[in-house]
Parts: sequence; structure tokens; C-alpha cells
Amino acid sequence: MFIRLIALLCLTSLLTACGPMTFVVGSTTDQRLKTKVVQKDAGWSQGRVAIIDISGTITNYAKPGLLREGENPVSLMYEKLQEARHDPKVKAVILRINSPGGTVTASDAIYRQIMQFKADTGKPVIALFMDVAASGAYYIACSADRVVTYPTAITASIGVIMQTVSIKPALERWGIKPRAITSGPNKAAGSPFENLTDEQYQILQQMVDDFYARFVATVKKARTNVDPKDIPWLTDGRIVTGAMAVQVGLADELGDLQSAYALAKKLAGITQGELVRYHRPLQYVGSPYASAPNNVPQTQINIASMDMGGLLAQPADGFYYLWPGFSESH
Repeated sequence: MFIRLIALLCLTSLLTACGPMTFVVGSTTDQRLKTKVVQKDAGWSQGRVAIIDISGTITNYAKPGLLREGENPVSLMYEKLQEARHDPKVKAVILRINSPGGTVTASDAIYRQIMQFKADTGKPVIALFMDVAASGAYYIACSADRVVTYPTAITASIGVIMQTVSIKPALERWGIKPRAITSGPNKAAGSPFENLTDEQYQILQQMVDDFYARFVATVKKARTNVDPKDIPWLTDGRIVTGAMAVQVGLADELGDLQSAYALAKKLAGITQGELVRYHRPLQYVGSPYASAPNNVPQTQINIASMDMGGLLAQPADGFYYLWPGFSESH
């Protein structure tokens, strides 16, 4: 927090002469989720359908921004599923997905949460693909009973990536010779200060292959209408549109939020209901189309209309179910 405060003061001194500064500060000690009805059918409601957003990169840690605390996606999913679990009015859930995926373990953790929720409650879960529902986000969607997608969505990217880079040659050209003291020959595998040996590459490749096999098995289990002959090319890491996903069986039907809502009510056995959203206090939810922010701040600061959300964010290394072609702007 101290480093972020220093960064804010520096930015303040730089931006003061450029235009007006805007501060929006709000806090409350009670940060428990609130329920907001965002759409209601005419007549008497037979039950609720809860919208739960999966947005941004899926990690098992909070991604803080400038002077704000972020949300842990795995923890937030647990909280929202608990709300849907214990509310007898909630008859179904829509997972609204707009994510390129994330870490292998975080994706699997959310997938398991949803599968357990379904097993415990019997409440149907519908996945709705928005702009992007790729890689780990698609892995999570395999937990849903049905998948609805906008035709323009980007999905699939079924595969695993571990990005490595070595800066050792560049450092040595400058006369800097990094040398790690390790307990074994493979302890520094993947370090940017070392070059990967053939043995280390094979070790990491085997782990990638294991995680990939898990992903493919999950897809086969969930998407039984996919032609087995199409599995090799559908799981080679490529992306497809929502329209193509329906054609090849990776999704069930084309549609939008309203058609996902109609399907959720049908599977829940109700004809009239209401859509609800879960949100933190002070977070404005104006309609069912309002998407959840990737990180819900306790303190919001906007300096000269500039988005500082990603400033000072800490990068993470490891194995990912992630489409690397997607770049978050916040």
C-alpha cells in the first residue's frame, strides 16, 4: 500500500497541470454480497435466476490496482454460489463468461465448485459466452448443463501454455553472469536467469501434457455430442467463433442473455421469474446487462479520467489454461 501511495503522489504531481482530478471514495465495513433484482417478469414470480459473472483472467489471488483491493476470482465464485445455494428462491444460475481463461488450478477449482453446487442443490446451471470464453473459461463452462453463446463470441483455445524466457544471454553480453546455487540440477528449471536444458524442457513438457490430457478429458465428458473425429483439431489450441462452436458441438445454441434466461427458467421448471445479481456494497448494478468489474475496489480513484487499474499489478508465472491473444485493458 505504501508503494501505491507513493505512485499516486507521483502521478498527482505529473497530472495536476493537465486537467481536473476526480476522486470517488467510498467504503463500508460490511462487505457481504447484496442481492439486486435486475429484471422481473410480469405477474407473480415463481423463482429467481442468478447471474454470476466470470470476468477477466482467472486466478487464485486478488489482483489489486492503484490504492484498491482486488477480488480473488475463486473466492468470489464461492461466495456467490453460497448465496445461490442458500436462497430457496433461486432456481437456476447463469454463468455469464467473459474471460480468456487463467491458471490451471484456479480454473479447475471453480469448475469443481460448480459441479459440487449442482450435485448438492440440483439447480441447473447455464453458461453464457460473451466476448470471450476461451481456454480455462471454457474448461469452467464444461460444468454447465447447457451452453448458450453469442455468435460473435470467441471460444475454445483448448490447451495449456507455460511461457518461459531466458535473459541470461543478454545479461552475459553486459558482463553480468547470473549463477543459481541449487539443491539439484532441475531446481532452477524455468528461471529467466538460466537456459533450459533438454532434460528440463522434457520435465515441463510432461507437466503440460498431463494438464492438457485433463482438459481434453473434461471436454469429452461434458460435450458428448462432439464428433470424436473432430476432437484432435478442436483441442489443438485454436479459437473458434460462437457460431462455429454450436456447429461442432462445443456449445448448444446461439442466443443472448434473454434466451439464456428463458432456458434457465425452462430447466428449472418455472415460467415467470426474476433475474438477480450479487454485488458488493456501493457497486452500482443498473441492469441485467451491467457486467461485473474484474476487481471490485474498496476505494475507487480516477485521476484525470485515466484507468490505473493495472498499475503495479504483480505478474504470475506457472501453467495456464489461457488464450494469450486476449489483452485486458483493466
